[in-house]
Amino acid sequence: MSLRKSKHTFYGPVKDSENWFIINSLSGEADLIESDLARQFQEDTLQDPSPFIEKGYYMDEEKESSLFNSAYLDFVDQQDDGEIQIFYVPDYFCNFNCTYCYQEEYESSTAVKDQRQIIDAFFDYIDKTFAGRKYYLTLFGGEPLLDTEHHKKNIYHFLDRANERGLSLAVVTNGYSLESYLPRLKESSIREIQITIDGPRKVHDKRRPLRGGQGTFDRVSDAVNLTLQAGLRVNLRAVIDKQNIDSLPELAQHALDQGWVESELFMTQLGRNYELHSCQKDHEYLFTRIGMYEKIYEMLKEHPHILDFHKPAFSLSRFLAEEGELPKPLFDSCPGAKTEWAFDYTGHIYSCTATVGKTGEELGQFFPEIRLSEETVEEWQDRDVCSIEACRDCSVQLACGGGCGSVAKNKTGKILAPDCRPVSELMSLGLKTYFEE
Repeated sequence: MSLRKSKHTFYGPVKDSENWFIINSLSGEADLIESDLARQFQEDTLQDPSPFIEKGYYMDEEKESSLFNSAYLDFVDQQDDGEIQIFYVPDYFCNFNCTYCYQEEYESSTAVKDQRQIIDAFFDYIDKTFAGRKYYLTLFGGEPLLDTEHHKKNIYHFLDRANERGLSLAVVTNGYSLESYLPRLKESSIREIQITIDGPRKVHDKRRPLRGGQGTFDRVSDAVNLTLQAGLRVNLRAVIDKQNIDSLPELAQHALDQGWVESELFMTQLGRNYELHSCQKDHEYLFTRIGMYEKIYEMLKEHPHILDFHKPAFSLSRFLAEEGELPKPLFDSCPGAKTEWAFDYTGHIYSCTATVGKTGEELGQFFPEIRLSEETVEEWQDRDVCSIEACRDCSVQLACGGGCGSVAKNKTGKILAPDCRPVSELMSLGLKTYFEE
C-alpha cells in the first residue's frame, strides 16, 4: 500500500491566527492544527502521520479512487432523485430601473396580454416531461408581480393551474406591488417570496428606483412586514458591490429594528453583483468573489450585529459550524438543465435563471410546438468536475463543484469550463469567524 497526500486534501492558514486548517472533502474530515504541524505536513516530515492517515489526509490511490467513485454515484443518485426548480417568466419588463440589471439588453414587451394558452401549454409540458419527479415552481422576471389588470389575470391563471396540481411555488419579486397579490398568494402553497433591498433608504432608492426615478425603499420594506404578517416566508436579498457594501450594517440594523430577524419565516442572502452576459461593462465597482467576503470579514469586527442579520457561508465554513460536519462531496454546483429549468412567455426553454431570456441560449420550445436540442441539453447535463478537464486535478473540486456553467460559458465560450471558487481563501475567513471567535 503506497500512501500519498490525498488529491482532495487542501489546507491553509486561518486568517489572523497562528493556526492552520486542513480539510479533505472526500473523506469528510476537517481540523484546525498548529502552524508547526502544518509545516511538517507540507514538508512530509510528520513524526506520527497516523492521525492524518486515519482521517484520509493521506490515502493510497486505490482507496481514494474507490471512495471517489462511490461518492460520485451517490451524488448522481441524489441528483436524479432530488427536487427540480422550474422557473416561469411572464415578462421581462420591470417597473424598476436598477443600476445593475443584467437583463438590461433583453427584449421586454407586454404585447402578449393574454398568456392563458401559453401558461396551459407550459403546464402540459411539465406534466409530461417531469412526470414522476419532485419539483416546484418559481415565478421570475423581469418583475412577475406587475400591478396591471391583464398581468394579474395571467398570474392568477398561473396560480390556479399550480393549485390544481398541488404544486408549491416561490416568487422572485422587487416587492413594489406585492401587497396587492398577497390575498391570492395566501391561497397557494408558497415556499418563499424573495425580495431585494440593497441597503437603507438613501442607498436602496439610488440603486433600485422606479423607472420614473421615484424611491421604492419604504414600499418594499412595508411589503416585507406585510408578507411576514401574512405567514409567508421572506428571503431577503441584498445585491452587494463597492457602492453599497458600507451600508450593510445599517441595513442589518433596519432588519433588527423591524423585528424581521426574530421571525422563523425570515431568511437572508447576499448576492455579489457580478459580470453576467453583456452588462456591468464598467467593472470598477464590482468585487471579486473573495474581495467581497474579505470586506465583510473586516466589517464583522466593528459591526458584529451583521451576523444577527446574515451569516455568510464562507464556502463550507458556516455549514461546518452549524451542522458539525462537512457537506457531502459536491461534484457539480451548476443546476442548469438538471435540477433547474427555465421557461418564458415566448414559449422558449432555457437551462437556468442565468440564461433565461438571453438570445442564443434557448434549448428549445414548449409553445407553439415542442422541440428540444438534445445535444445542447446533454452538454449541460454532462457538466461536472469529472467532465471539466481543468477541475480534474484540483484539490478543492469537491468543495467548489466547478461553479456556474453560464458564467464559464460567457468567459470561455464553453459550457465544459470552470468558474472557480476561492475555497481555501474563504475557509480561512470563515473558520476564524465561526470557530476561533
